[in-house]
Amino acid sequence: MSSVIDGFAVVLEPTNLLYCLVGVVIGMLIGVLPGLGPAATIAILLPVTFGLEPVTAVIMLAGIFYGAQYGGTITSVLLRLPGEASSVVTVFDGHALARQGRAGAALGIAAIGSFVGGTLSIIALTLVAPVVAGFALDFGPPEYTVLALLGIMLVSTISSGGRIRALTAAAIGLLLATVGRDDFTSAERFTFGNLSLADGIDFVPIAMGLFGLGEILYNLEERHRAVQAPTKVTNVWPSRADLRQSSGAIGRGSVIGFVLGILPGGGAVLSSLAAYALEKRRSKHPERFGQGAIEGVAAPETANNAAATSSFIPLLSLGIPANATMAVIFGALLIQGVTPGPQLVTEHPELFWGVVNSMYLGNVLLLIMSIPLLGVFVRILRVRAAVLAPITVLITLVGAYTVNNSVFDIGLVIGFGVLGYLMKKAGFDPGPMVLAFVLGSLLETSLRRSLLLFDGDLTGFLSRPISGVLAAAFLAVILLPLARTLLRRRHPDPAGSAVTEPGDPAVTAVASRPSASAEIVGSGAAADPFGPASPEAGDTGAAVAPGPSAATSGERQGPGTASAESPGTASAESSGEAAGEHAVRDKTATTSTEAAGRPHDEPGQSGAPVTQPVHRDRHTEEPE
Repeated sequence: MSSVIDGFAVVLEPTNLLYCLVGVVIGMLIGVLPGLGPAATIAILLPVTFGLEPVTAVIMLAGIFYGAQYGGTITSVLLRLPGEASSVVTVFDGHALARQGRAGAALGIAAIGSFVGGTLSIIALTLVAPVVAGFALDFGPPEYTVLALLGIMLVSTISSGGRIRALTAAAIGLLLATVGRDDFTSAERFTFGNLSLADGIDFVPIAMGLFGLGEILYNLEERHRAVQAPTKVTNVWPSRADLRQSSGAIGRGSVIGFVLGILPGGGAVLSSLAAYALEKRRSKHPERFGQGAIEGVAAPETANNAAATSSFIPLLSLGIPANATMAVIFGALLIQGVTPGPQLVTEHPELFWGVVNSMYLGNVLLLIMSIPLLGVFVRILRVRAAVLAPITVLITLVGAYTVNNSVFDIGLVIGFGVLGYLMKKAGFDPGPMVLAFVLGSLLETSLRRSLLLFDGDLTGFLSRPISGVLAAAFLAVILLPLARTLLRRRHPDPAGSAVTEPGDPAVTAVASRPSASAEIVGSGAAADPFGPASPEAGDTGAAVAPGPSAATSGERQGPGTASAESPGTASAESSGEAAGEHAVRDKTATTSTEAAGRPHDEPGQSGAPVTQPVHRDRHTEEPE
């Protein structure tokens, strides 16, 4: 208890209060702007944190992450343009409410849900994280070896680019982690005689290149459309009926978000999709969803904020990032000389409890400032990409130079920026690559120590209870998808993978952005300052078509855009796995908002569904 109180004392220091405010405001701004997600923003701002205390730096970066989750709600409701991938499903009912003149109620219930979900998740984080960290103190090299492999495999399985591409990207990340001197033999590896590579590749150029410069280059290709003035927002406080209808959705969304946020690769996107699907399935009148159901706003917005908070549990307690954004924050801690993991609670209690308690304050700031800053954010959306993109590129390159005062680092940023651009064009998600890079050193060191411990016998991993359980989970992650594939081939579903449901809204994700989160990662009527983004890593925003005809308007929908059809004209397709597996597909794959749906029209429901053809290209299909 004394540590918790000391954590509040750390948060209330003027410097930490200021940077908490700065982080939340930047996060909301990034959530509003499609094209840049929290992972890219944090990567670009890494040099800013060098002169800060570790706790101050992480407080600001955490504020950017959970602030971005609410920022995406604003444009989802007013402009039918999700600034964040986690707000894609909010479009369905949020914008419908705005068309009915109830934009204020939608934004108000989203703010309340985000506050409640975030706060409940922080309380659970306060209780769970120290217990997990205490349990992890018993971990040795074998446990960390299998845990690192499990984390990489889970993120790769749920990646927006598909398993094969994700594992390829992860392999590249592991290879990059081996550049430099061997920790055991001091032999130089893959340096090609370049002294600048003798100590390995810094994390900052990789993160700034892949997530920052690569994202900007990728999004500049997209067509920009003019912003329309949003509906005037009034009566932001929801009515009693709205609060009564949403109370259950907020509670369930908090639980779903907390649980899925802990899982590697889960994150805010999948939690918002799952929360929306659950509310629709539970509803006595599911036809209301997509037409302006207040629960359809409350559930996903509560879940994505709860997930953003709970994703800090594996990072702070185990030292395992749960998504691409957490991997960047992991790198920021390493730069500050702090190693995330079970020792963090005992060796740096002021940092652990300071960061956790700062989230309480950050959620209050989000609740207070979200509506007053609404007009500012919408005006910023009108700024053209021709102005914002060069400024962001300049900040990225200058920041890269300040790390080591080295022109070589600028070359690395440009090189990884081009690599990130090419990866997105080819349908690869950079998230697994960055995650594998930050875990590469831990994996290599733990594996070599384990092999020394077991005299090279790999069965030794199964002789220890914890590593044995983790190894079984690792094998299950590999074998279960293969088993499902074999079963589907032996017993094919005559209906196919597409699930079309009357009145069901669908999101067509057409991009390769990590999602945040697989953070749909991405990033109309509304202008996209950096172009429409792709699906945590990551993390992002998906552009949503302004009307039902947009899907057939003939406009080019390049990688990095997503369209949401109007409620009466929806097509939905499962992510390519069995119903219930919420993997978010890439490129022109259609992501259903439900894992399963009603196969036939309900009695009394007028009109048959209009199913739009789903275009697939070579990047959509994933080799089994």
